[in-house]
Amino acid sequence: MSNKNTIVIIDDELQIRKILSIALESSDFKIAEAGTAKEGITLAATSHPQLVILDLGLPDMDGFGVIKELRTWSNVPVIILSVRNSEEDIVKALDLGADDYLTKPFNTSELIARIKANIRRTQTIKGETIFINGNLKIDFAARIVSKNNEEIKLTNTEYLLMTLFFQNIGKVLTHNYILKEVWGPSSVENSQYLRVFVGQLRKKIEDNASSPKFIVTESGVGYRMKFIK
Repeated sequence: MSNKNTIVIIDDELQIRKILSIALESSDFKIAEAGTAKEGITLAATSHPQLVILDLGLPDMDGFGVIKELRTWSNVPVIILSVRNSEEDIVKALDLGADDYLTKPFNTSELIARIKANIRRTQTIKGETIFINGNLKIDFAARIVSKNNEEIKLTNTEYLLMTLFFQNIGKVLTHNYILKEVWGPSSVENSQYLRVFVGQLRKKIEDNASSPKFIVTESGVGYRMKFIK
């Protein structure tokens, strides 16, 4: 069981850890710090945090290895915070099991918003069949999606996409992940196919499909469904 409000920071830069600690403690989070991958993995195992902030460039193991290790025994949300900003690194981290990715230098208010979004997602009550996000609602038991309490007619593929986004609200989903989940492993190279269906879905759920507020594009990486109050 997670330790309420505890966040593990795994970063070899002391100054970054200090900045993060000050910002997060002011938002009522408890902090546990590690400067190496080994220390960080141990902390994550012993402190049962709500979330892990992870740098990719660690002295004893890169962050990709840490993600792999964590995902063998934990589903704790992981946010990558790194100077590496290539699409290749971002996609690799997310495909390995990271939940979000921010590059340094970073905006602390944006980081805190991402932290809260990922924690909120993991706190979703198990067994709940109805989820609401802004003026959108999905009833998994009835397989009905509605906007402003009016049912939206979706194709089976659009419904599968919508289900995937709702189940991962706040999390960045890579093109490959979505394609595998909705169309199967043989479709992972067909990102154009995905763009067409996301475009169709946006026309049905967004007030303005050309400026979406629910399903936003993470350029070169994938898509994210944002929390809307």
